[in-house]
Amino acid sequence: QVQLVESGGGLVQPGGSLRLSCAASGSIFNLNVMGWWRQAPGKQRELVAAMTRGGSTNYAASVKGRFTISRDNAKNTVYLQMNSLKAEDTAVYYCNFPGEFVSWGQGTQVTVSS
Repeated sequence: QVQLVESGGGLVQPGGSLRLSCAASGSIFNLNVMGWWRQAPGKQRELVAAMTRGGSTNYAASVKGRFTISRDNAKNTVYLQMNSLKAEDTAVYYCNFPGEFVSWGQGTQVTVSS
């Protein structure tokens, strides 16, 4: 059974940066794509970034140029570097495997506010 643990969230001012981490444990050797989602209050969960084992990436239009996804396959960990943060980036951020979903972790809260 795969477990996901997200970390790195917090309170940051507009224009600031955060780096999120997600560690996956369990049988994930056959899972290719890792991604980051976010869910703001009253809104649906949305995919913001994804990355294959080979390094191909995809980003939501709202974060392109500001967020960077990366992963360490040896550590089964995916990261999300978030720069130039805006108030609308405020949400709980989750990781998972697009198309091959496992149980969601607890997420990590990101709050962008002055």
